Amino acid sequence: MAWFLVETRYVPEKYQDVRPRHRDWLQRLAADGTVAVAGPLADDSGAVILMQAEDADALEKILDSDPYHLEGALAERNAREYRPLLGAWVR
Repeated sequence: MAWFLVETRYVPEKYQDVRPRHRDWLQRLAADGTVAVAGPLADDSGAVILMQAEDADALEKILDSDPYHLEGALAERNAREYRPLLGAWVR
C-alpha cells in the first residue's frame, strides 16, 4: 500500500450542497482504513486528505467515486504519493 496526499479546491457555488454526501463517502473510507485524516482548509477553499491505495491507478478510481467529483463541486484535484517517516501513527 502507498500513501497519498490529496489536495482539492472547491467550486464555491457547488460544494456546500454536496458536502453531506462527500462526508459520508469519507466516513466510509475512514472506517475501512483508506483515509487516515481528512478535512477542509481553514478558509474553506478546499481540503486535504491523507489516504492509502494500492497504487496511483487505484487511488484515481477511489477519488473518481467522490460525490464532489461526480457532482462537479471540485475545481481542482492534485494527488501526490507521500512517504511518512516520523509520527505517532507511523510504523
